Amino acid sequence: MDHIPRTWQEKVQPAQTALLIVDMQNDFCARGGYLQRKRAESGKHPIQVEENERIADRIDVLAQAARRAGATVAWLRSLYDFKYLAEAHIAMREDEGCCLEGTWGADFFRIRPQEGDLVVDKHTFSGFHQTSLHGQLQARGIRTLIMTGVATNVCVDSTLRHGFILGYHIVLAEDCVGSGNRAGHEGTLSSVRVNFGAVVSSAELVQEWERSAM
Repeated sequence: MDHIPRTWQEKVQPAQTALLIVDMQNDFCARGGYLQRKRAESGKHPIQVEENERIADRIDVLAQAARRAGATVAWLRSLYDFKYLAEAHIAMREDEGCCLEGTWGADFFRIRPQEGDLVVDKHTFSGFHQTSLHGQLQARGIRTLIMTGVATNVCVDSTLRHGFILGYHIVLAEDCVGSGNRAGHEGTLSSVRVNFGAVVSSAELVQEWERSAM
């Protein structure tokens, strides 16, 4: 059996690591996006656009460091047209309108894929369900996923759990994920620490890649 890495530092060796950026899209993150409009209509607390901007900026720094180190950068993009969704998913939606294919709402928020990055479209919470993600990562020899994006407790959580079951090591970048549901956000962080992997800061990841390159 190959050596099994135990520490997060061992797990994030660039050649076997993918930085996974989940659903950083206008409808989830931006002022005027679907989530903000729906919350305004319902009187609920609006999404924190400024915090989403800070998360995006931290992900951008981490992605640049990943590319320099030779790690894979992979983007997940939700397309939630009803024609793509399972009946159970549609039943949980009030109306069609979130992340519709070809719209501004489905486009990336603040940061964008660069040449050489992977981009995978998905139609449910897990980025692995009926997508090419697993095959593309396996073709690159990826063993570790560094999780970033939104929402911590929904698509990030669903994807990292699915990835863990498929055999990937999981590292969650704590300052590069966010959710409007604070309890759900904290719950995912706790679950990762106890059951799925490691929770570290983006600065620690950048420092580790820079250290290992010396």
